[in-house]
Amino acid sequence: MSGPGFASRRGQQYVSVRAFVFPSSITPDTVDERARQSIMTTNKGKVGFIGLGSMGGPMALNVAKAGFDTTAFDLRAEAVQSFVTATSSLAPAGSGAKSVVEAAQDRDFLVLMVVNDAQARTILLTPPTPDSATALSVLAPNAHVILMATCSPGSVALLERDIKSARSDISLVDAPVSGGVSGSTNGTLTIMVGCPTSSYTHSLPVLRAMGDKLHHMGEEVGKGNSMKAVNQVLCGIHVAAAAEALALAKKMGIDAEKALEIVSGSAASSWMLKDRGPRMLQGEPEIHSMTQIFVKDLGIVGEAGREVGAALPLSVAAHQMFVAGVGRGQKLMDDSTVIRCYDALNGTK
Repeated sequence: MSGPGFASRRGQQYVSVRAFVFPSSITPDTVDERARQSIMTTNKGKVGFIGLGSMGGPMALNVAKAGFDTTAFDLRAEAVQSFVTATSSLAPAGSGAKSVVEAAQDRDFLVLMVVNDAQARTILLTPPTPDSATALSVLAPNAHVILMATCSPGSVALLERDIKSARSDISLVDAPVSGGVSGSTNGTLTIMVGCPTSSYTHSLPVLRAMGDKLHHMGEEVGKGNSMKAVNQVLCGIHVAAAAEALALAKKMGIDAEKALEIVSGSAASSWMLKDRGPRMLQGEPEIHSMTQIFVKDLGIVGEAGREVGAALPLSVAAHQMFVAGVGRGQKLMDDSTVIRCYDALNGTK
């Protein structure tokens, strides 16, 4: 994941997402039955969760609702306190940590819903202070780190190597997600997993608390993010194409809301069109996913394509529109504001 997020002592951001508004409280009868059943016959284990943004917040909540002893951390103390308050009626109740090391202490699973592998690397391998332990060093024996960020496949493989070098008993589960805020809130995320089958099987109860479409992409760490790159090709192009189409409608004097209604019910429709299209026509849309995220993700797509020699002309074009959005001051705005780049080119509003 997931305001801007929290910074390390080196000034590096760990998370950068819109804040999630936790419910004031939840009770056991609101626990999702599917998630509950997934862990009934399993030793639940203790979960540390880092990154309580627009997606990470509800994901952490779903893990706690599924019955896991969950400790959460985010630089924003109010997000941590909101998580604690929202889970106070559960058994066990959720708890808050004051540092990444405290969140990892004696945990069987550490879920990282951060922006990229660099943030994950800092959290796991860099001591918060010169004389302190690292988060990796305080995990329980044979713990699993579940990395849910969108990263380049190669960088995830390098992170696994460095984790194993520091602690050979720790397993990295490469598990990026798709489904947006609604999927994270409803526990219906698509999760693409790359790791040995034994690690995948062991982590299934935690993963099932957050998603209902789980796909094991293979034994190799990095394969999850390889699939996520494929997913982001379509996501990024679909958002840019939706903006281009609606901007064309405006330039041709067609009512944009009417155009959106028509294409949403035609063969031209897509999930991204229906999700982003309405926000494209709002003056100041609510932030669900910031423009800078697609700059990062489509950059990763380009890197992945270069590594294997794949042509990605449409991805590159879409990437440039999001880059232009950042250049126009839309970095922290919702990615639907990419339509403003087309409006600027077309001389429309």
